[in-house]
Amino acid sequence: MLNAISDRLGRALLLEGGLGLWALGFGVGLVGGYAVIGLRAAIDAISYLGFGVPERLMSAAASELSVGRVWIVPIVGGVAVGTLTYMCRKRGWLSRGRAEGVAEVIEARAIHRGQIKAAPALASAVISAISVGSGGSAGREGPAVHLGGAIAAAMGRPFGLSASDGRTLLACGAAAAVSASFNAPIAGVLFALEIVLGHYALSVFGPVTLASVTAAVIARIHLGNFPAFSVPEHSLGSVAELPAALMLGALAGLVAILFMRSVRSFNRTARWIAAELKVAPEMLAPIGGVVIGAAGALAPELLGVGYEAIDAAVAATYAIPTLLGLLAFKIVLTAVTLGCRFGGGVFAPALYLGAMLGGAFGLALAGVAPFETAGAGFYAMVGMGAVSGAVLGAPISTTLIVFELTGEYQMTIALLVAVSVARWLTQAGFDHRSYFHAQLADRGYDLSEGPQGVILQTLRVRDLMTAMPEGDEPLPEDAPRTTAAATLETALAQMSELSEDGLPVVESAENPRIIGYLSHRRALAAYNKALLDAYIEEHR
Repeated sequence: MLNAISDRLGRALLLEGGLGLWALGFGVGLVGGYAVIGLRAAIDAISYLGFGVPERLMSAAASELSVGRVWIVPIVGGVAVGTLTYMCRKRGWLSRGRAEGVAEVIEARAIHRGQIKAAPALASAVISAISVGSGGSAGREGPAVHLGGAIAAAMGRPFGLSASDGRTLLACGAAAAVSASFNAPIAGVLFALEIVLGHYALSVFGPVTLASVTAAVIARIHLGNFPAFSVPEHSLGSVAELPAALMLGALAGLVAILFMRSVRSFNRTARWIAAELKVAPEMLAPIGGVVIGAAGALAPELLGVGYEAIDAAVAATYAIPTLLGLLAFKIVLTAVTLGCRFGGGVFAPALYLGAMLGGAFGLALAGVAPFETAGAGFYAMVGMGAVSGAVLGAPISTTLIVFELTGEYQMTIALLVAVSVARWLTQAGFDHRSYFHAQLADRGYDLSEGPQGVILQTLRVRDLMTAMPEGDEPLPEDAPRTTAAATLETALAQMSELSEDGLPVVESAENPRIIGYLSHRRALAAYNKALLDAYIEEHR
């Protein structure tokens, strides 16, 4: 009875983005803001246990500790990560044997009607907190976005939301997570629209904005209102530096391609190693901890999220060889961290790489330019936006994120030039729109063709066929057919290849008894309706 009343009330208030959805967006922002604060507190707690300081001061503390302690902390973290991941996989919480992140949020939007299960999100948050807090070279923002999406899905589930409103609420969770993580409410909105939803429909703007602003207010109340990085005064020296920004953008695109290819390549290598050793892949985490600990003992700046090193690059305190060395080893260590099943995201490492690249570029430019340049710190900030924009496939939101992270307006023109060039080069040299889309492509989902491609890949024959009682006789071996689990794309291709107006549907290749029939006309009608629904959702 209560469920029926709740369902009717929900449909009355939440239909097509009504005021009830705004109220839910506010609730998601409130709960999501506190969830991000809790995630950051958990990371700091782990860092206190291992290094005696919060994560933000990890590298400075590690440089003062004994080599043995710096080396052992990531190993212990790896043991904990591997054990927890293994236990969660056995319980069915982490079916892929690793912590989840932004790719799963995009998958939920495209494939699962905006729904994310709570247990995997909580497990991923705990694993990621241990990973980053013990020195793993990864970011906290990916787990935060996944957690925000799961909170949004859980809060909307009792109200029987439509698929469209479920996706909007999912975007509210992602916006709240980014906003609270970076103290960046504008960037939170654009991140949710550009990366998670993939469109800018006016109807979703209100709830997403309310969630983002609410989360930012919560974060500012408890964490203070200040940019994430300490930025000295910088300004563009002259228009003569715009070609330099273009050159930096090209270099940033190359670094982004190298980074994404390295992470994906080591992921495949790690899976091969696990198969050869005949162990569960998540048991590679202790091995990864050995490598992380050794690297941290040699260069503490490589540990954790790396915001200390970014601050130093922006302040121009590193020499060119140091900057380039940190850039190269950060790529390797992040690939090891993520390949060995530590939790965490790629956004913070991308910021790190951009800061090191931009700092080195700025120092080199100052040494050869016949005019006064904006300085190494200026180019470090531009590099941050260029590399991260190319990795995330989101030039608009990353430009705003870097702007809100630094509070520096003067670099906007140079940043836009660099991000545009880096994004263009990455599109030409990388097979996918972003690192997240590459992850989804590895799972069999190609989102590069937009809604039409998603519809073809996700609509199943079982949902479209005309059902009929299961026959007593199996279909003859040479008779054309399709299976209930086949995608619409597969079924249409079969009809075209065989010149059939329809196909009988069997349960599976192993069970060839007829359970239904799918006509070509019915398949096309379902496809057209799904396309129309997607168009309305993205433009209303």
